[in-house]
Amino acid sequence: MDKNSKLVDELKKMDYEPLEPAEKKLIAYSLIIGLILLIILVYISYEFFPIH
Repeated sequence: MDKNSKLVDELKKMDYEPLEPAEKKLIAYSLIIGLILLIILVYISYEFFPIH
């Protein structure tokens, strides 16, 4: 058996585990922080490095 088929077999054996509420909050907070930092980065780049 190759590694890929072993992985597929193990993944099929695993039970479905829903996300905990704390995990959902962490994911949401991470996405929000990332979006805010991206907006700040774009603002700074336009403010300090304007396109002529």
